[in-house]
Amino acid sequence: MKKSQSESTKSINFKKLKQRYIFALITIAITVMLSQLLIQYNINTQLDDSRLINISGRQRMLSQKLVKEILILHAVSDSVNTQEQVDNINQTLSLWKSTQIGLYYGNDSLQLPKTHSPKMTDLYKIINPNFKSIIQNTERILENRRSGKSADDNQTLIKTVLDNQVVFLKKMNQIVGQYEREAFHKVTLQRNTEYGILGFTLMVLLLEFHFIFKPTNKNIEELISKLLTSEKKAIKLAYNTEILSESKENSVKELKSLNYAMENTLLYCRVANDGTIIHIGEKFAKLINYTAFQIEKKFSEVLTPVEKEQLFLNKIITEKQKSGWNGEINLTNHSNESVWLDLSIIPVTIRKQESELLIICFDITVRKNAEQEVERLNAENIAEKINQQKIISSRIVENQENEQNRIAREIHDGIGQMLTGLKFSLESINLDDREKSAQKIEYLKKLSLDIIKGVRTATFNLMPPELSDHGIVPSLAKLTLELSKLTGKNILFYNKSDFDQRLDSLIEINLYRLTQEAINNAIKYADSSHIIVQLSHSSNLLSITIDDNGNGFDLSTVDQKKTSESGMGLLFMKERIQYINGRVFFNSIIGEGTRITFNIPI
Repeated sequence: MKKSQSESTKSINFKKLKQRYIFALITIAITVMLSQLLIQYNINTQLDDSRLINISGRQRMLSQKLVKEILILHAVSDSVNTQEQVDNINQTLSLWKSTQIGLYYGNDSLQLPKTHSPKMTDLYKIINPNFKSIIQNTERILENRRSGKSADDNQTLIKTVLDNQVVFLKKMNQIVGQYEREAFHKVTLQRNTEYGILGFTLMVLLLEFHFIFKPTNKNIEELISKLLTSEKKAIKLAYNTEILSESKENSVKELKSLNYAMENTLLYCRVANDGTIIHIGEKFAKLINYTAFQIEKKFSEVLTPVEKEQLFLNKIITEKQKSGWNGEINLTNHSNESVWLDLSIIPVTIRKQESELLIICFDITVRKNAEQEVERLNAENIAEKINQQKIISSRIVENQENEQNRIAREIHDGIGQMLTGLKFSLESINLDDREKSAQKIEYLKKLSLDIIKGVRTATFNLMPPELSDHGIVPSLAKLTLELSKLTGKNILFYNKSDFDQRLDSLIEINLYRLTQEAINNAIKYADSSHIIVQLSHSSNLLSITIDDNGNGFDLSTVDQKKTSESGMGLLFMKERIQYINGRVFFNSIIGEGTRITFNIPI
């Protein structure tokens, strides 16, 4: 009896929900239709207002045209032109008069309304005397012209027309302004009405959510919980009796239809507390090759043939029956394939003393394999970077050795030889022979200057004094000037933004060496004749650009040959600029030249 009453109550609740849902949909549909009808009505009204404003504006133009034609008629003397002007005035007067009457009284052909606002009616009444005065005086002017009266007779009439036309224009401006204000008022009213309809629609949707969707969701949750209970009862009855009652068969059919989506979309299984399978989803059964003949088998035995993995699964099921469990596990299936599963164990209470476990899985084998592949590629990438770093380190040491050998050769072959010559020349001076002594002293002076120049060149290559004393800008200016003299190339330096700040000494020496290397590469490898070094800065960035007109190179080809001299040179620049938190950009076109840009935060 209680069950029948509960079902009757639920039926009534669902019926109420259905009625509310239909009512909400009808309300929304009505509001949408009303909104559309209102919009269409206001659009048509705005079109009428636009037409009224347009025709009112045209009336001003026609009145001005009429006055102009009257003045032309007054100035014309021959009969042919007089008749032509009279015809033009008649046409203009007729159009102006009919349009003005249509504006006031309405006109179906011009789609002009017959009613106006009180304010607009008053304005038309005020302008009507001027309108009639212009018509009457214009007709009298035409009548005088037809009767052959002199132009002086029309002088007073023309003045009257001009005076009334000025007043007419002002009052027509007021009429046009009133039309615009009324149109704006209609648009504002439409916008407020639309907001009201929108607010009403949102309120209906909110009420629909609160009174329809929330109760429906609650009922569905209760229904699913009861369906799980009914499923277990149906399976037990199916094994213990041959004849099922009609009510039980209907419950099973309903359960199958409702669980169809779950069977074909989720990897799920229901197991007893001892790990025995109660029911397994169709999709999960296909994945693990589960058949109906494996009834009462353990979940772990069906999932994997490996004993160690079975023990691990059984331990989880035994220990996490009450609290539940979630995690990723790696198993070997019966096809001897490695499978990764994201497995969740959810305890479900059927009755007070009876419970079971719902196991839901997601096959994450593809994702795990991808992660392992990413880890492998990362390891390879790290190994490659380590190898590159080793190559860079060896090249740095090699460059240091080469630089030391070069400096030693410069000192030995240049400065050393000149000092030796200086020593021998000093020893060979004979003070008794003053003429030869004077010549040798002059030679010694020149040799001393060469020695000083050689020492300065060597020290400049090691560390330019301008860099430590004055900063990056003077040192780059001196570098380009000296290299231009030594190589005969046209090497220019521009401080475009008048940068004069001092930077950290580590940043300045690295910027100097990077610029020096870029210029040397342009001279040595690109066969450039013109090289331009430009320095500019903003509030937080310093930029140095080296442009040359050399041979250029294919950047993609150089990147692939990282072990070559050119490829390592670009890599050295990248490593060195990164050391001072900067960035380098290469842009090169074969046959046209190369641009290298260094950007450093300041």
